[in-house]
Parts: sequence; structure tokens; C-alpha cells
Amino acid sequence: MHNEDRVDSYKYISGMTRRESLKWLGLLAAGSAVSLSAGCSKALEETISDKGHWPDLDLQPITAKGYGTDPNMVMPPQSPWPLTLTQAQLNLVAVLADHIVPSEGNNPSATEVNVPSVIDEWVSSPYNGQQKDRVTILHGLAWIDDEAVLRYKAPFVALKKEQQTAILNDIAYFDNETPPQFQRIGNAFLRFKNLVLGAYFCTPQGCKDIGYLGNVPIAGDYPGPTDEARAHLDSILAELGLTEYAYQDSVAS
Repeated sequence: MHNEDRVDSYKYISGMTRRESLKWLGLLAAGSAVSLSAGCSKALEETISDKGHWPDLDLQPITAKGYGTDPNMVMPPQSPWPLTLTQAQLNLVAVLADHIVPSEGNNPSATEVNVPSVIDEWVSSPYNGQQKDRVTILHGLAWIDDEAVLRYKAPFVALKKEQQTAILNDIAYFDNETPPQFQRIGNAFLRFKNLVLGAYFCTPQGCKDIGYLGNVPIAGDYPGPTDEARAHLDSILAELGLTEYAYQDSVAS
């Protein structure tokens, strides 16, 4: 049912060089340990139902070598490994990414800041974590196209926006209320969504969208974190059972 070689009228064209996408890959990897692990609980993952259709893909392993333990992220080589997403897969990634991060006001969409190129770099790299994501993401993409054909007799990128939204509404959330037939794709789409958001907020435009200023020089004594930031940190520490490390004079919740 699923035809990876198909290319429909929409065509994603990257505006990013390999050198640039490799740098964004490094930034995304640096932040993935915390931000991209958020989502469903381990217990929920272990009880995923196998009901519903699921693509049977024959994915060839990535055999290219990585950078090693001391990557040169300042001037990385242009092509340390080949990109593996087909044009049809890139098109689908682009359409899905713009559903997740659409253009709004002065804020660009995911494709306008080349998020699909970063996703392509991510799933094509030879590292264990990225290769695990490759299996998850490619099966998820295949499922979405298969579901589009089952429902509307056309691939996802060729559907009307309301038809695309109808499919995404069924898989956008993965929790205890997710119907059994959508649990596997719900879990896969959650990972895809986190990667898209992680890639987007690594860009200068994404940082601006969330108000991240980065390192800012401060004259005089450092005032410390705001009450809001301290309260947030204390709440996270409480959830982790680490209240002994909380600020002793933090604001009351």
C-alpha cells in the first residue's frame, strides 16, 4: 500500500546546506536528553496495544561512520553520511511539521526554518539513539500515508487540510485515553512531534518565539533567578523527590 517513491504536487525544497543541518543536528542532540524525553511514561509505553494496521518496512541499517567522540562542530565535513529520506518522505515530514508549527503572525512555520532538513539529518545519522528514532519515525510516516489511503483514497500530502486534520486529531495525543488502534502511531507521532519542536526551537526564530535571550551580560551583582523560575524549579525537584535541593527561601506556591 505504501509507496515511498511517490512524489505528489507538493515538494519540499531545503534551504539549508549540509554544513548548517549538521550544526543544527548537534544542537538538537545536545538538548534531546531532557526536552525530547518528555512525553508518555515508561509504563504507558510498555502497554501499547498492537491493534490496528501497522506498516511492515524492510529498513536497511545505516552503516556510515559517525564523528567519533570529538566531533568538529565548528567546521564539520559536508557529507559525513548520506541523507536517507526520500523526496516523498521529506514532503510528508514538511506537511506534518507545518501542522505542528504553523506560521503565526511574525513567527515562521517549521518548513520556513528548514526543520524537515534537520529531521532528515537526524534519522540519517549513524548513532544508536538516532537510529532508534529512524525506525519509529519511518514507520510513523508510512502509517500516516497508509491511513490516508484507507480513509480518503489518496496520500496524506494530497488530502484537503480538513482531511489531514481529521487524521492528526486521532493520533496527536498519546495517553491512557488513546484508543487501542491509535496507540502505536500515537507513540510514534509523539516522538516525531517532539523532534520537530526541538528542531524548531533550536533555530534563532524559534528561540525568539519563546523569548529565550541566551547569555546576557549583567552589570553589578547577579540577582539570581526570578521567583517564577525558582518556583518552577522547586516544583520539578518535588516531583523527582529531591526537595532537599530546593531553594530554602523560595516563594510559596
